[in-house]
Amino acid sequence: MAKLIPAPLIAVVSVLVAGEETHATLDGLFSYAEAPGDPPQGLSKHAKAQEWLRLANKLHPEPLVVLGKIICGYLEDPMMVADYPSPQWGSEDEAITKKRESVRKIEAVLANNGLTYHTGGVITSSGLAPSKTLGQLIKGRDMPAIHREFDRAMETVDAKPRDAVSAASNILESIFKTYIEDNGLTMPDKQDLQPVFKIVRADLGLDPSSVEDQDLQRIITGLFGIVDGIGALRTHAGSAHSEGRKGYKLEPRYARLAVNAAHTVATFVMETWDKKSGYHSIPACTTCTTCTQAGRKSSVLMGRV
Repeated sequence: MAKLIPAPLIAVVSVLVAGEETHATLDGLFSYAEAPGDPPQGLSKHAKAQEWLRLANKLHPEPLVVLGKIICGYLEDPMMVADYPSPQWGSEDEAITKKRESVRKIEAVLANNGLTYHTGGVITSSGLAPSKTLGQLIKGRDMPAIHREFDRAMETVDAKPRDAVSAASNILESIFKTYIEDNGLTMPDKQDLQPVFKIVRADLGLDPSSVEDQDLQRIITGLFGIVDGIGALRTHAGSAHSEGRKGYKLEPRYARLAVNAAHTVATFVMETWDKKSGYHSIPACTTCTTCTQAGRKSSVLMGRV
């Protein structure tokens, strides 16, 4: 039986989202997290969030998956860390301080209920944490393990195509954010997929005009469109109930295309990162279909950029 969202956690999360979101963005956030049903009507933001989380406990097969997606953006905001430095001049904005306090409360309530939050919106029972987080895999350049993350995304394509696209997009986003942090770059204010990729591609020198071969120029330009498309697809396909937008059903074939495209971008960026830094990744195996296919996708590019 799936573990439910504890009542105290519903309470503190509802307070946070009610204070940070408008009705429209709250609806979009919960719909992206695949909270079941339509947005509760005629309620305040706080009451709406509570009711929708309770509904997730009743109707969703994995309520903690819904919760993880909802709180991910808050808990992984760099400004929300407990030791975030105070401003050198003046005082910190009261709204930011209040938001950070809410994040601390969520972390405390998670711990009190035997739950642990992991990067990427994953919530597990304490003691059942993955052996390595995605961030650790990226930092360790464990390419076979990263390929397996894409394999897991692909396994859900037919049954849950939106989840597959979200997972692939999250992997890309994690790679880009880790690159920015490891190289001491400035994180953009908006930390969606497209803005963080813009920082990474500039630092890696992924400028089509710097490549003499016109064929490769077209391919590298195509990478930019792939990242933009995957980010937009994750947002739009996950917001069927958001205000002002007609929802649509994402077909598995399109989700499969998006996951494969994201896998290609991830492999190329990681290998370009290694070439720039002189780092040697954990080599991909030569027998696994996933690793050999991913290697072929990027090896041609790597030799000529």
